[in-house]
Amino acid sequence: MTAPVFVVEQLPGGPEFVLDGPEGRHAVSVKRLNPGEDVVLTDGRGRWAEGVVRAAEGKDRLVVTGLEPVREEPAPAAHITVVQALPKGDRGELAVETMTETGVDAIVPWQAARCVTRWKGDRGVKSLAKWRTTAREAGKQSRRVRFPDVTDVLTTKQAAALLATADLAVVLHEDRDHDSEPLATVALPEAGKIILVVGPEGGVSPDELAAFAAVGARTCRLGPTVLRTSTAGTAATALLLGRTGRWS
Repeated sequence: MTAPVFVVEQLPGGPEFVLDGPEGRHAVSVKRLNPGEDVVLTDGRGRWAEGVVRAAEGKDRLVVTGLEPVREEPAPAAHITVVQALPKGDRGELAVETMTETGVDAIVPWQAARCVTRWKGDRGVKSLAKWRTTAREAGKQSRRVRFPDVTDVLTTKQAAALLATADLAVVLHEDRDHDSEPLATVALPEAGKIILVVGPEGGVSPDELAAFAAVGARTCRLGPTVLRTSTAGTAATALLLGRTGRWS
């Protein structure tokens, strides 16, 4: 799928649709689409339809025609979630952007003990909104029709409860002396929920490791080098997508 993707709240039931508002403005004024070009409309939840531009009107109206029947991308058998500790600065949006482009299914912000960044009050609300907007825009850019869910921020106790529901729960650990196994060789379930935990710049604390181990999480390493918290989730997701066959 190479045609540009645009998000609509509800997919059209007929062969023609007018894309307006911010998405229409982006299509007309930024992408500068012309009659005859292909587009994809999606609800971001797996349902999508292909169409052809009939006309661009004004600065924010794109008339799409020839829309095919709505199709639905099935949910993946192996669902990959990354519990992402809050990075400093704009590295959080970088992590969300690259994980979305890679193919992660869900992103869970985590207020780890050693996080420098704290999501409180209005700052937390705005930061979460940025993460969700980033996931939406990265989903469009990467031509996805099923965007990752970005949940509310979790405490360590809440994150542990989430890990307890997984078919495979993994805490990425950078310490070579720690009793960890390579993620590249750990046995994977054929289907179900795989949840990865990515710690903050200061690492996952011993108490957090203990809490996660108590609910069955395993500690794994990615490789011989230490990745930043903003890139580890993307690298781990790519590895698992290859191993589960979703990139084959």
